[in-house]
Amino acid sequence: MAKILTVSSTDIFHHVKISCQIPSLLEAIATRKIIADAALEAGIEVDQEEIQQAADSLRLSNQLLKAEDTWAWLEKYHLSLDDFEELAQTNLISAKLVTHLFGDKVEQVFYENQLNYAGAVTYEVILDDEGLALELFYALQEGEMNFQEVARQYIENPEIRRAGGYQGIKRRNDFRAEIAAAVFATHPPQLLKPIITAKGVHLIWVEEIIKPELDEQLRSMILGDLFTAWLKQQLEQFEIVAQLDVNSNYHKEMIKPKSSQAA
Repeated sequence: MAKILTVSSTDIFHHVKISCQIPSLLEAIATRKIIADAALEAGIEVDQEEIQQAADSLRLSNQLLKAEDTWAWLEKYHLSLDDFEELAQTNLISAKLVTHLFGDKVEQVFYENQLNYAGAVTYEVILDDEGLALELFYALQEGEMNFQEVARQYIENPEIRRAGGYQGIKRRNDFRAEIAAAVFATHPPQLLKPIITAKGVHLIWVEEIIKPELDEQLRSMILGDLFTAWLKQQLEQFEIVAQLDVNSNYHKEMIKPKSSQAA
């Protein structure tokens, strides 16, 4: 039979404090408050049917397909059914706020930044020796060997080696600046001349350049980026003051606008 180790709320708060997690926790709390206040100001409302749909989506995203799965998940995270509903409602309000703030700005952002949303299918081998990289580059150009052979011989990571150095589909911002400039200037399929970075000497085969398309995945990504930037801007307007009672471990956070400090 397993031994029981009791952990109190005081233990939990003390661990959060000594593991230096309070700043990130305060920022998360402030973010939740900012979202709630902005949604209230925008007049965003949700009904019970929408909350139920959001709860169903939350269960699906956490693979809670059976009632017992849900109960086990709630027990693991020490949540009640009311907490679960609050979590679903918070997610729903956040999603509605994102659409309210930026839903009509996605197309403009997309068309203004199309180059950044282009994708590239690449294969890569990173070497330590520039001379070896050049030797392999010329051997590949002359058809003396193919990229799969280079990958099998010089990539240590087993999974990447088995995939022949395949890097998946990456957008411009996923590459280092010097690599992105070379990759997106190619006419695939094309082998790039070795590129030297702090990580080593990159030997890259560009298989395809994918023109950007404003599909649902990209739309969600743009909305997420806009919302993240907005939240960061909102947080910068506040000083988060934590009132911590060390004796009772009572914890209360308070958000004050920076402009109020001068009063």
